[in-house]
Amino acid sequence: MIKNILFSILMFSSIALYSQKYKADWKSLDKRPVPEWFEDSKFGIFIHWGLYSVPSWGPTGKDVGVYDKYAEWYWNKLMNTGSKVNKNFTEFHNSTYGQNFKYQDFASMFRAELFDPNQWAGLFKESGAKYVVLTSKHHEGFTLWPSAQSWNWNSVDVGPHRDLCGDLTASVKNAGLHMGFYYSLYEWYNPLYRTDLEKYVGDHMIPQLKDLVTRYTPDIVWTDGEWDKTSREWKSEEFLEWLYNDSPVRENVVVNDRWGSETRSKHGGFYTTEYGLVGDKEGAENTMEKPWEECRGIGTSFGFNRAENLDSYSSGKDLIKLLVSTVSKGGNLLLDIGPADDGTIPVIMQQRLMEIGNWLKVNGEAIYGTRAYIRGKKGEEINPSVNKDIFFTRKGKDLYVICTSWPENNIMLKDVKSRGNVKVSMLGTDKPVDMKGSGGNTVIVPPKLSPDDYQPAYVFKLSNILKQVNE
Repeated sequence: MIKNILFSILMFSSIALYSQKYKADWKSLDKRPVPEWFEDSKFGIFIHWGLYSVPSWGPTGKDVGVYDKYAEWYWNKLMNTGSKVNKNFTEFHNSTYGQNFKYQDFASMFRAELFDPNQWAGLFKESGAKYVVLTSKHHEGFTLWPSAQSWNWNSVDVGPHRDLCGDLTASVKNAGLHMGFYYSLYEWYNPLYRTDLEKYVGDHMIPQLKDLVTRYTPDIVWTDGEWDKTSREWKSEEFLEWLYNDSPVRENVVVNDRWGSETRSKHGGFYTTEYGLVGDKEGAENTMEKPWEECRGIGTSFGFNRAENLDSYSSGKDLIKLLVSTVSKGGNLLLDIGPADDGTIPVIMQQRLMEIGNWLKVNGEAIYGTRAYIRGKKGEEINPSVNKDIFFTRKGKDLYVICTSWPENNIMLKDVKSRGNVKVSMLGTDKPVDMKGSGGNTVIVPPKLSPDDYQPAYVFKLSNILKQVNE
């Protein structure tokens, strides 16, 4: 009887949510909740793949700015030689391909002859990711599906002669993962964009976005390139009104916040950071009022950069710590890979994904479906930690203490009482863990480990404790 009542309540809430009609203005659109599946997922794979994957080059080094290392900006840097960094692109291009070789000539070299979407999807599933976001079109304007608006500038008309979006979508969905698309609102050198913005938006961009959504029914629409115009100029509100009310994905789709020069961390769905930055601001995730997501590469570029060496890549342990710290603040991690032009994923990237996946197979309980552990008033003492190597997540009445290095001493949790039927355990081992109270605090006494027990990060689970915490 109780189950039937609860089911009826959930069904009514769901119907009420999706029967609501949203208007084409931010005041109305911002009221739409971000579907819960997104916050529960915590970990996704970003894929930057396009014509830029052929030259796959960008400068490296500590003296190069974050955004100057992006190999996917190859065409733009090639055409704008005003800075020293951009001149590096020109010198590389001319010495490698010749002065008369145009960027458009890379289209015939982008063949994806070794692309196996089932292998990709299998790797993503093994990595522990719950969703995938593919660049359907980057700022270069080349689409990875047969877009009518990009005639002869897409992966079916030229290059691979293959619907890359469609092939990967089928494999990702068959693997049980959520599929999404990155889409650049603007295009660097599209003549229509440069001469008639209104016509570009109305005849090119909006029809192209709607085609992408209706053709592949993605769960995520991840826009970018928004900074060049306002959301009013992009007609973003009109598109989202259609997406939320009338599109085939209206019930489950999530969108980001990149819909205009004024929208980051203000409007849209989940908020986004990039290499820890919102624009040039650090630490912005601590003030996020909505679900949020950090995106970055395993290396220093989103698109594959052949110039990167081992020291350009984060280690598996570093990436696991990044995932843990992001989730402990209430965010998701969208970790990018840059496949080669032939459709292979560099082995070092595969290895890093497998390291994350192996850790999540043991400790995913402390990641998936969790929320940030917040105490005190809003903005105060968010995720209190013993030190920079200890993080917290929560799920229901359970608290997870995640240590990114093995604690040398006992772990004290201040103001956390452990009376009653509270239990403590360590994920991945059946060794008993001791726990004791000390002046209104809880002390975890880590067990002694054997070499087989060592992990990149360790999770202690305190079951049934949060009902006793004064939050």
